[in-house]
Amino acid sequence: MKYTVITGASSGIGYEAALAFAKRGKNLVVIARREDKLQELKEAVQNVNSDVEVIVHTADLATPENAHKLYEDMKKYDIETWVNNAGFGNFASVGEQDLGKIGKMLHLNIEALTILSSLYVRDYANTEGTQLMNISSVGGYNIVPEAVTYCATKFYVSAFTEGVAQELKGKNAKMQAKVLAPAATETEFADRARGSEGFDYEGNLPKYHTAKEMASFLLDLYDGDKIVGIVNAETYDFELRDPIFNYAGNR
Repeated sequence: MKYTVITGASSGIGYEAALAFAKRGKNLVVIARREDKLQELKEAVQNVNSDVEVIVHTADLATPENAHKLYEDMKKYDIETWVNNAGFGNFASVGEQDLGKIGKMLHLNIEALTILSSLYVRDYANTEGTQLMNISSVGGYNIVPEAVTYCATKFYVSAFTEGVAQELKGKNAKMQAKVLAPAATETEFADRARGSEGFDYEGNLPKYHTAKEMASFLLDLYDGDKIVGIVNAETYDFELRDPIFNYAGNR
């Protein structure tokens, strides 16, 4: 039995991605800190497709050693797709940012994602049909004022994932690696990044996507042969693209 693993699945894009994969009959391992939210997701998935198996697993990936433990726990499953969605942002000028929060963001957005991606590639690179999908941001291709450090973490995610994809292609590996780069999306992201609750997307932003829309875009990326799925920051159209960063191995 094959499984799709999704981190950060308790809300937002991860939650909706789980439902989208379930509609396709994909068995799931859903991972997040909040078990109550994961149990709600499990019920929602079973309402969508009662034939799908849903494994609930709690983990706080902002603590680095937990990423290694999580992957060890996942070795009992045959993993067809691994989606690294867990992450959070921060809005503050560099000189005023909370370094405690920034440290956790670096651990989660960069370190945990790198550990889990590397271990998955190590074990499954030559397994037919496997995909590594990492969630970045348009902020991983453009620097946003008051979100410099967050954008830097997502530049890492974008460059790392594009590089993994190119490396896998160069080795004729069977696995595909892909990166999704959302723009503003109606999730808990803004509340956690700002340290307050109740951000009004409709009242504050001229354009944004719902988490359900972004999950649909993720499936478009999953189905295609392009490496990058990115929201055009001006038009908010979703585009499937070849790698954006230069890869010296192609020279």
